[in-house]
Amino acid sequence: MNFKIVHSLPGRVRIRYKRYFLTPVQAGLVKNLTENQDGILSVEINLTSASILIYYQGITEKTALSYFRALDGKYLNNTELLNNVSALDIPQPSLFTILSEMVIRHYLKKLLPFPVRKILQLINIAPRLYQGVKCVMSGKVFCADTLDATALGFSYFSGDINTASSVSFLLSVGEVLEEYIKRKSYDNLAHSLLDAEEIVNVITQDGQEMQVKTKDLKQGDNVVCRIGGVIPADGTVVSGLAMVNQSSMTGEPLAVEKKEGSGVFASTIVEDGEIVVKVKSAGKQTRINQIVDLIDRSQNLKAASQVNAERIANHLVKYNFMLALGTYFATGSFNKAMSTLLVDYSCAMKLSAPICVLSAMRDCAERGIIVKGGKFLELISQVDTFVFDKTGTLTEAAPKVSRVVPLGGRNENEVLRMAACLEEHFPHSLARAVVVEAKNRNLVHEEEHTKVEYVLAHGVASSLEGKKLRIGSAHFIFDDEKIPMTDEAKKYISELEDTGDSILYFSEGQELAGLIAIKDFIRQDSIEAIRLLKQAGVKHIVMITGDGEKTAKAVACQAGITEYYAQTLPDKKVEYIRQMKSQGRVVAMVGDGINDAPALSVSDIGIAMGRASSIAGQTADIMLPDDGLSSLAGLINVGKLLKKRIKGNNDAIIGVNSLLILGGLVNIVPPSVAALLHNASTVAISMSAMRKME
Repeated sequence: MNFKIVHSLPGRVRIRYKRYFLTPVQAGLVKNLTENQDGILSVEINLTSASILIYYQGITEKTALSYFRALDGKYLNNTELLNNVSALDIPQPSLFTILSEMVIRHYLKKLLPFPVRKILQLINIAPRLYQGVKCVMSGKVFCADTLDATALGFSYFSGDINTASSVSFLLSVGEVLEEYIKRKSYDNLAHSLLDAEEIVNVITQDGQEMQVKTKDLKQGDNVVCRIGGVIPADGTVVSGLAMVNQSSMTGEPLAVEKKEGSGVFASTIVEDGEIVVKVKSAGKQTRINQIVDLIDRSQNLKAASQVNAERIANHLVKYNFMLALGTYFATGSFNKAMSTLLVDYSCAMKLSAPICVLSAMRDCAERGIIVKGGKFLELISQVDTFVFDKTGTLTEAAPKVSRVVPLGGRNENEVLRMAACLEEHFPHSLARAVVVEAKNRNLVHEEEHTKVEYVLAHGVASSLEGKKLRIGSAHFIFDDEKIPMTDEAKKYISELEDTGDSILYFSEGQELAGLIAIKDFIRQDSIEAIRLLKQAGVKHIVMITGDGEKTAKAVACQAGITEYYAQTLPDKKVEYIRQMKSQGRVVAMVGDGINDAPALSVSDIGIAMGRASSIAGQTADIMLPDDGLSSLAGLINVGKLLKKRIKGNNDAIIGVNSLLILGGLVNIVPPSVAALLHNASTVAISMSAMRKME
């Protein structure tokens, strides 16, 4: 890499390279590669001025600069390296700077001789004239571009250079303002969706931990994931041992052991332990870049109100032409005809509607809700049936001990202590619930038993002081181990089954020693969410689960749901939703697991929870935060407000621009003023569209 030194101070040197030598992506690569070198503290690259500011410590300036000299085409044109870095941001000039430059250029031209001005003006309007001709040639006769081209062409070739100049200038100013507003809306949404300051710990080559932003993770980075942390990217465990909550992947509240060689997924949670994960998916595959792609794709998923606004806008263009032609023949006034051409409904309608949608999506994103298109925001306001999965959606997907029942005169804490002593060796979620409950009760369970044996899908076996200890399912205890059922046990089992709890059976010797009830407790916001949906006018609220009848009934009753389906496999969920849709209902499905993906896909709107599996998240149209069930009613309200705002803006656009056309017809508003007020109203209405949905 060739460069020259601009200035140099101890610990700091600025160099300048040939302008346009580095692309934004190459600049990002230069920054990443050099900042990882020993002695380099930081590197700041300015693509506009083509300069690099280098801070270093513990090395000489010559050494610092040698890192940059070594960056030749072998690195800068390496596709694999470039694919794993983010492009460096290019500083954008401020709106004030852009408009100031436009105003200065516009008025400086007026000082030039008339022939020069005429030539420059033709050059200036030529792109608009070309675009108008291009639209006509492609069959799009009635559009905003042909209106502008017609007005400018008539002004220029009739000799009215001043009007053509003023109108062209005002159109350019309007475009700059419109583009700024649109980009601002886009950036607001992107900023709301992306937590660019999220930090993870990466292990450097010398074994030290370094904090980096999630968006800067690269393929091959080794990330430290500790208890309670979210795994930031798909990858492979290279060291450590941890229990990872993958309930979103399985549809069941299970924690999975992850050790060296195990694969892990982004957004799963480390419940216990610590692992180092080698990042597999980075660069263009990272979740952050996928969110930016999501915004781009969302522009194609337009709300019906937005599509209707654009249809009306295109339809009204031909009436501008008809009115201009009629005005000219009726009055013979070129200025009056010009006023009707310079004021159209199309620009404002086509700009304000998508900005309304982006603003609504931004408001949702600020609440942690990702909506993949305005179409779904509007449609959710029409939903009359919400279908909920149970595990991980209505419930916490984190089993806990709800009750310990000692039998045969035993002590409750002693039963729990011995059970925890066996269960602590295994990663099953039910076993973990027993161990956590013992810990919460401060019960110490020293390992006095013999070797523990895990019987797959049945339970755990060991012995203590010559007595057999067994804990597990009813089949394991009563059928395999032949432990006799007692009348005392029957009574408690019946009570526990009625509550929908799962039961662990614990035996000592040949006696049933106790029952441990495990419950997947209902989420705190589930009951409130159901209440708010009913209040919002949702007619049908349904729960579909693969669990048994009694468990399903207990959860449904707690949540306030009267219609539920138990022991339902994924294909049956799809069948139920299709039946509901065939009855004319608009159905939204809320789920989180792989087993929910088919139902999410077939419903009118698929809604996934925050910890949803990758396939559920990709299938869903809306993604809620993990504690976002109670926001469903608010989403319905946002959808209604979106439709109302688009309609209100359209009414304002038609009203204002109709008055401007009328003003031109009665000689109150000259063409240049009409163009100015038209652009001003477009900007004002678009700015209004950026407001929060309240």
